[in-house]
Amino acid sequence: MSPDQYVQQKAAASGSSFYYAFLFLPRERRAAITAFYAFCREVDDVVDDVSDPGVAQAKLAWWQGEVTKAFAGQPSHPVMQALVPHVPVYGIEERQLQAVIEGCRMDLEQTRYLDFASLKRYCYLVAGVVGEVAARIFGQQDERTTQYAHTLGLAFQLTNIIRDVGEDAMRGRIYLPISELQQFDVKAHEITKREYSDRFATLMRFQAQRAHLFYDEALGLLPDADRRAQKPGLMMASIYRTLLSEIEADGFQVLHQRTSLTPLRKFWLAWKMQALGRF
Repeated sequence: MSPDQYVQQKAAASGSSFYYAFLFLPRERRAAITAFYAFCREVDDVVDDVSDPGVAQAKLAWWQGEVTKAFAGQPSHPVMQALVPHVPVYGIEERQLQAVIEGCRMDLEQTRYLDFASLKRYCYLVAGVVGEVAARIFGQQDERTTQYAHTLGLAFQLTNIIRDVGEDAMRGRIYLPISELQQFDVKAHEITKREYSDRFATLMRFQAQRAHLFYDEALGLLPDADRRAQKPGLMMASIYRTLLSEIEADGFQVLHQRTSLTPLRKFWLAWKMQALGRF
């Protein structure tokens, strides 16, 4: 299997909303974003799939070294072999890949966040930086688009957190800020025991409203000059925001299930943005 085949398989197997947005890109840009996305999946899978924290730390350390070697022209993993040729073309920087790894490391070292400011830092590393790289690959021309990408990445990650509250709690992680749990009088043990309440629903409505505000802010930050180039990000925004609306309509039943959209619906939402330029 060639490096390009490896990353294609990795991206397709994830079933992610991101994959559907990539389908509409020109071949070279699609190859670059697929390789970058496969890198993100590899390091994220270390945290999710490796049960021993010590082994996971060692694997992330290996990835840190692999990224450094790859930027020195010596990639050994097929993901980095597929990504390296695109590095100079799209201005991908080593610090960006290292930031993604650092964000994943936070999942091994920190399971709770005191307030939204500390959660926002985590979201920047695991999603904002990803948006920054993606925007460049998509064809960013205006520097202001970077702030749009950071903000949209934050909205995506907040949506993920809302969707995965129950699943994350089973892994011992609660991303909802402690200060906000206290504000709405929701106890951590209620989440881990999958206990629904009006208080929990109110807390989750608060989380969803904030995510919607960041979607709106991101769309307002996107310069007109880059709107056409950034259509893949707008496709993902359409898919993710629809998912968020589905979770809201279902009454935030996120403690015992993981809400998702069908592949056909994701493709339809992506196509609608590509063809009609709207959600």
